[in-house]
Amino acid sequence: MKNTTLHTLAQMKREGEKFCTLTAYDACFAQLVGEAGVEVILVGDSLGMVLQGNDSTLPVTLEEMAYHTACVKRGNRGALIMADLPFMSYATPEQAMESAAALMQAGAHMVKLEGTAWLADTIERLSERGIPVCAHLGLTPQSVNKLGGYKVQGRGDAEAQQLLADAKALEAAGASVLLLECVPSPLAKQVTEAAEVPVIGIGAGPDTDGQVLVLHDILGLTPGRPPRFVKNFMAEAATPQEALRAYVDAVKSGAFPAPEHGFQS
Repeated sequence: MKNTTLHTLAQMKREGEKFCTLTAYDACFAQLVGEAGVEVILVGDSLGMVLQGNDSTLPVTLEEMAYHTACVKRGNRGALIMADLPFMSYATPEQAMESAAALMQAGAHMVKLEGTAWLADTIERLSERGIPVCAHLGLTPQSVNKLGGYKVQGRGDAEAQQLLADAKALEAAGASVLLLECVPSPLAKQVTEAAEVPVIGIGAGPDTDGQVLVLHDILGLTPGRPPRFVKNFMAEAATPQEALRAYVDAVKSGAFPAPEHGFQS
C-alpha cells in the first residue's frame, strides 16, 4: 500500500474521492486495516471504552495513548496514523505541545483534539511546529458530562451557525483536517463545502470527504444497542478481513453511510 499523507487526503478531496478512516489499537489490526485499503488509522481514546471497559473516554492517559500508538506504528502498512490527545492533556498550548510530541514520537503522523474556537491558539502553535492537527467538532466525547450525554450537536440555526464558525476558525488557525461527529447531515455538507481541508464524518451523513467508525463496531462486537450511525459489516462477511474490505468498498462507492445512519436538523 502506498503511504497516505496529508497531501494524499487533500488531493482526494479535490478529486471528489472518498477516503476511509478506522480505529485500531494494536499491530495486528493495524496491518489488517491498512491491507484492506483504509487510508487513515485513528488510534482513538475510544480504547478506554472498547478495550478497557470504561463508560467514557475520560480515564485514558497520555501514556496509554502513546503505548497503543507505538503498537499501531509497528503494524502499519502505509496508512496515515492519527492519534487522540486524551482528556486534559491539552488544557494549555504548552501542555498540548508536550503531549503531541509524545504521540508523534510514538509514531503518530497527526494528533486529534476536541473543542471549538478556543483551540485556535493551540492549533496554530502546534501547526507552526510541524505537528499536523485534526480538529474534532460536534459531539466531543471528552465533554460528555458538559453536553449532558451523547447527543446530536448543531441542531437549530444558532447552533449550526456557531459550529460552522468554529470550523472556519480552526481551519484558519492551521487545522489540516476537520472531524464532525453526530451533526445533522445538511450541516455536515455545508461545513465540507466551505472547508478547503478534508472533512471526516461519523454520524454526519454521506457528504463529508471521508468516514470513520470504531473497529469493534463494524465487526459487530459492540455490546448492547450500537449507535445509529454504526453498520455491522461482519453480518454478511465470513472473516474480519472481508468485513474490513466491505467497509472500504461501501465508503468508496457511497453506499455507506445510508440515510438511516445520519441525522436531520
